[in-house]
Amino acid sequence: MGTHIATTPFGRRPMTLGLISSQVTAKNVKQDAAVSKWRVFADIREAREALGATDRALAILNALLSFHREDELTGQGGLIVYPSNEQLIRRANGISPTTLRRHLAVLVMCGLVIRRDSPNGKRYARKGQGGEIEQAYGLDLSPIVARAEEFRELAEAVRAEQKAYKRVKERLTICRRDVIKMIDAGINEGVPANWRAFQRRYEAIIDRLPRTAPRQTLEAIADELEDLWADVHQTLESFVKTENMDANESHFDRHIQNSNPDSNSTDESEQRLGNKDEASGSAEETGNVRSLPKRELSLTLVLDACPEIVNLPRDGQIRTWRDLLAAAELARPYMGISPSAWQEAVEVMGPDKAAATVAAILQRAGQINNKGGYLRNLTDRARNEQFSVWPMLMALLRAKMAAQAEAIAASAEPGSDRPAERMETQISDALRKSMKKKGWDR
Repeated sequence: MGTHIATTPFGRRPMTLGLISSQVTAKNVKQDAAVSKWRVFADIREAREALGATDRALAILNALLSFHREDELTGQGGLIVYPSNEQLIRRANGISPTTLRRHLAVLVMCGLVIRRDSPNGKRYARKGQGGEIEQAYGLDLSPIVARAEEFRELAEAVRAEQKAYKRVKERLTICRRDVIKMIDAGINEGVPANWRAFQRRYEAIIDRLPRTAPRQTLEAIADELEDLWADVHQTLESFVKTENMDANESHFDRHIQNSNPDSNSTDESEQRLGNKDEASGSAEETGNVRSLPKRELSLTLVLDACPEIVNLPRDGQIRTWRDLLAAAELARPYMGISPSAWQEAVEVMGPDKAAATVAAILQRAGQINNKGGYLRNLTDRARNEQFSVWPMLMALLRAKMAAQAEAIAASAEPGSDRPAERMETQISDALRKSMKKKGWDR
């Protein structure tokens, strides 16, 4: 007669339906099943939270597996290990007996091992005459073989969840950074939009972000942030497309106002500055404005050359350089000139010449696509002493006088209803005389 296999725990430990379920699962293990014990243990370790196992319980399970001599666990039996508590404590890094008993119970409750208790609760094996084990009492590892595929799937699900959680954290971090920096860029560059509303919307989303949150919560918040990102990005993109802010240095070289000093263009910003002496018109060709004579910039000259700037103040009058500077400040955002580009021009050129330069750019606004980039280019040249605002203003005045001369000639043609004497030039007489005297009207 064979020995009865114990199915209930020793002592006061109760029998539960969970223990019966574990025993049924172990009983249905296939005879040809074989798994690597350490590979399955790695899956169990990954899925420990889903299984309800603790770190200490896994340390004890690792010790139990080490008492099984083979690397593989098979369905052919012989999966009961019977180390004493003292042996388990040594292999589990010296945990206390109380902790050992508590976490052994966790392994049983999780269905990772089954108790096969002896009549007196001791763990041991009875061997036959040939030394083979006839009956063993201890802890049965059969559930590990029977549930190996389940553990693998749980581990894969846990790894996929961890990967998804990491991705959503990265997505959330990048989205937060992008939104903050794009809002700052919009404010600093003077892009017309309700940036305060964007900021309030961002703060409302972030206020709902807890310190620790499940992946689903993070994904919902990340979705809202991405919607905000799309709105902010579209605002900036629309502004950039309107102002053609994506132009690079190569675009400047092909611009009608090419800033290359070696260009053959007739525009004032394309000529080699200093090709003609301002006083005599006979100086050597040079790219250095230090060769030009120093003279004070006249406010009257600037206003004659750039009448468009006069339309910006509310009263339509510019009496002082301070008024011109204020008008340039008004013109800057409408021209797409960023605060940083304007500040840099003021620092390099000085406030008066920077305001005059902006006025000249405004006067030629129809011919300059990227006014902010053009101002930065002129500022860089001024820093290297290769730019002066005088040639710009003189070129504008020459163009103005030429247009008025054509109008006078047209009015003098036969059949014209307008008498020639009424087509008077609109620049001051003193300035006209000065230009003729210095050769600027040629």
